[in-house]
Amino acid sequence: MDVMSQQSKPTETTAVSKAELQRLLTDLPFVRSYGFRVRSLAPGECVLSVPFQRAFERPGGIVSGLVFMAAADVAMWLAIKTLLGSDDGCVTTEMKTSFLAAAKEQDFRCRARILKLGKRLVYGVAECIGLDRRLLTHHTLTYIRPGTGAGRG
Repeated sequence: MDVMSQQSKPTETTAVSKAELQRLLTDLPFVRSYGFRVRSLAPGECVLSVPFQRAFERPGGIVSGLVFMAAADVAMWLAIKTLLGSDDGCVTTEMKTSFLAAAKEQDFRCRARILKLGKRLVYGVAECIGLDRRLLTHHTLTYIRPGTGAGRG
């Protein structure tokens, strides 16, 4: 069993608890409708469970690409908070998505991890993986740290 998924309090290694991150997903209207659940966290990393919803399917029961993109963006946002705290105001500046396989009427997971936490920019990757362990999407993301302006991270 994943010890991190059982966390309810911040640890010496994360700036937020699993419960705090889940509360953001429940309380904030812009993400609430997706039904994301924090599965686990570690310093600079977050794994979300993403439930299948008929409201987000394309014809034929295929999960819409924007669900994958939203999951990757939110998972990275939360991964950043594991290092910088729940009040951090980082925002997405760039995201590249590669769709590798379709998910049909199924839940999936999205794992985001920070590759570099710079003074101005945060670089990371996210992957959405089916419950059958198939790689569905790959994302590269860049976030800007508040008050830093553009430039090299």
